[in-house]
Amino acid sequence: MRHFRAAPAVFGIALLSAAFSPSAKADDYDKKTTFTFSGPVEIPMVHLTGMSVLPAGTYVFKLVNSSSDRHIVQIFNADQTKIYATILAIPNYRLTPTNKTVLTFNEGLRGAPEALRAWFYPGANWGEEFVYPKAKAVELAKVTNLPVLAIQTEVQLEAAKPEEPEVVAVLQQAPVVAIEPTGDVVELAQVVQTTPPPVLVAAAPAPEPVVAEELPHTASSLPLIALLGFLSLSAAFAVRFVQKQAL
Repeated sequence: MRHFRAAPAVFGIALLSAAFSPSAKADDYDKKTTFTFSGPVEIPMVHLTGMSVLPAGTYVFKLVNSSSDRHIVQIFNADQTKIYATILAIPNYRLTPTNKTVLTFNEGLRGAPEALRAWFYPGANWGEEFVYPKAKAVELAKVTNLPVLAIQTEVQLEAAKPEEPEVVAVLQQAPVVAIEPTGDVVELAQVVQTTPPPVLVAAAPAPEPVVAEELPHTASSLPLIALLGFLSLSAAFAVRFVQKQAL
């Protein structure tokens, strides 16, 4: 298992590639992935009491619900006997998938743990863009100079059992927006590519009109008429000559 350290990167995002066990490769339906962090990582949304920051260690990420335009991601301990958090995520489209799992992080405040931003599964165009409480989203957007997704309503962030169906139901129904670095609230569609971009097909050029060529009129038709008349008279005289010879 490869270890990852949440560290600042250009434009406030750290990109990490994750190795996962062979069994996880078959779990495409829930995108089960095992990560080992060598440093603390901040997580959004509903989590176990006192676990808004995961300590260094090994964790399992699984997609719980993908039947709508919002997804639910749960974080387990290494042996999947405990759920640390239930997180709301919005599908985010990327043009070029990679053959590795990728986590991106919002660069946190100086001296604070990095905060999860998105999770992309190997070979998938769709990733999971994590949604934060509005106050935290405003803070992260200002520090990273990047928009951050936020939940509009107040949600209880700590729970003894973050996997409860009631928690999932609240997250699935809560309105989501995006917070700009300026603090402005904008529509989700202005920040997240929730559908594949349209494929532009160049229209075939219209065929050029075909113009029929006309031969130039180089002479009058009178000589032809005169020739035909002459031939007719000659034929008549020939007939009369033959008749006379026959008498």
